[in-house]
Amino acid sequence: MTVAYSMNIAARRSQLKDKTLIQDAAPANDLSRREFVTAAGAGLGGVLLPAFAKTAGAAQSAPGGTAGTLKVGFISPLTGPLAGFGETDPFVLDLVRKKTNGRIEVAGKSYALEILGRDTQSDPSRATQLAKDLINNHKIDLMLTTSTPEVVNPVADACEASGMPCLSTVDPWESWYFGRGGKPGQPSPFHWTYHFSFGTEQFAKMYVATWNLLSTNKKVGVLYPNDADGNALRAHLIPELTKAGFTVIDPGAYQDGTTDYSSQIARFKSSGVQIITGAPLPNDFIVFLRQAAQQGLTHRLKIVMPAKFGLFPSDIEALGALGYRVASGAYWSPAFPYVSPVVGLGGRALADAYEKATGKQWTQQIGASLALIDAGFAALKNSADPKDKAAVAKALSVLDVVTTVGRINFPKGPVPNVATAPIIGSQWVKSKPGSRFKLTFPTVEHADDPRVVIQAKLLPYA
Repeated sequence: MTVAYSMNIAARRSQLKDKTLIQDAAPANDLSRREFVTAAGAGLGGVLLPAFAKTAGAAQSAPGGTAGTLKVGFISPLTGPLAGFGETDPFVLDLVRKKTNGRIEVAGKSYALEILGRDTQSDPSRATQLAKDLINNHKIDLMLTTSTPEVVNPVADACEASGMPCLSTVDPWESWYFGRGGKPGQPSPFHWTYHFSFGTEQFAKMYVATWNLLSTNKKVGVLYPNDADGNALRAHLIPELTKAGFTVIDPGAYQDGTTDYSSQIARFKSSGVQIITGAPLPNDFIVFLRQAAQQGLTHRLKIVMPAKFGLFPSDIEALGALGYRVASGAYWSPAFPYVSPVVGLGGRALADAYEKATGKQWTQQIGASLALIDAGFAALKNSADPKDKAAVAKALSVLDVVTTVGRINFPKGPVPNVATAPIIGSQWVKSKPGSRFKLTFPTVEHADDPRVVIQAKLLPYA
C-alpha cells in the first residue's frame, strides 16, 4: 500500500538485485557512490525533482541541453483529516532532488524534469479539481497520486477521462478497481490509469497470521463505514476471514463522522468479541475506542487492529494510553529490505534520513511515496518516448520493477491495471527508556513477504 523493463534493463536489474536493491540481514546504510551510480543508472538514468510545493517549481536545465521538459503531477493529502498520509511527502520529493543529477535519460535523450505537488486538503472534490488543473493548464506528462480512495479515486477518474497516464498507490486495490466501475470477470474499463497496493488477499493473510499469534475465541467485530474502503472490505474481506475460521460480527455500515458508537459497542459486547478491526477514518476510530473504554469493552479485547487508523505515530499519540498495543498493517517500515533505485536508500537508512532532516519519527508513507516515484519514473524510462502519453500508459501496463516497498509486477495481476504490494502485521508499543521517541512499531509477522524481518512478539491489547 506501471511498465515492463526493456530486456537490457531487466538483465541489469537482475544482476543488481542482490547487491543494490535488496538489503539482507545487514543493517541498512547509504550505498557507496559506485553502488548508487550503478543503481540509479539501471533504474532511471537519473532524475531531478524540485521539492514538493503547492505551485510548480522551475525545472532545472540539464548540462548540454535537453530534449525538453517532462512534467509530473504529484497529488496527496498534506492537510485535513488524512494529513498523516501526506506529512512525509515534502521530504521524499526533496530527497529525490538531492540524490539525483538533474535529468532523466530516455532512449538516449536527456530531459529536464518538473514535478508539481498538490495538496487535496483531504477533499475528494478538490482532488478532482487539482487533477484537471494539472492536466489542462499545466500540461503534465504523468500523474502520480497516493493515499486513500478519497484522494486516489477522483484523481484517477479525472485522468481516465482526459487520457492522462496515471499511477497510484496506498488505496486497497479493490476500492480502486471495483469502486471505480471495474467488474469481476469482465475486461478492464481503464486504459490510462494503473494502481499498485495491498488488497483483501494481503489483508486477510496479514490478519490471519497476526491473530493466530494469540489464543482468542476468534470472534471479530468490524467497523466498516459506508465509503469506498468500508464497502470493498465488507464485500471481499469478510468472506476470507470467515473461511479462515473467524466469526465476524458486523453491526452494519455507518456514516463517516459518526460521533456515537454505542450500538456497535453493545453488539460487540453481547457477542463476546475479542478482536476489533475495520476501516474507520482516524478521527472516527479515536472516538470509537474512547467510547469503548468508557462502556467497558476495551478490557475484554485481546487484539485491536484496524486498517486506516494506527498507520502513523500521531494516530496512537492522540489516544494516549489507549493507543499502546494497537496493532496495524505496515506497507513499509525500516524492516523492509528493499532499496529505492531512485535515491539509493531503503530500510533503516531511509528512516534515519527522515528523522535527521525533520526531527520527527519516521512513518510508513515515506517508503510508499518513494516507491510510487520509483515505479513512475521507471515507466517514463521504459516508454522510449515519455512525451507520448500512449507509450507511457503502455509502459505502465507491463511494468515489473523492484521499489522501496518490494516488487511491483503488473503482468502478474491480479486484474488488469493492478499490481499488488505487501502489508505486514506490526504493533505499537512503548519505546525503551532513553529512546528518542515515545513509540516504536515493530513487525510481528511476515506472511506476505518473508524477506521482511520479524522484530517482536505480538502482545495482547488488554
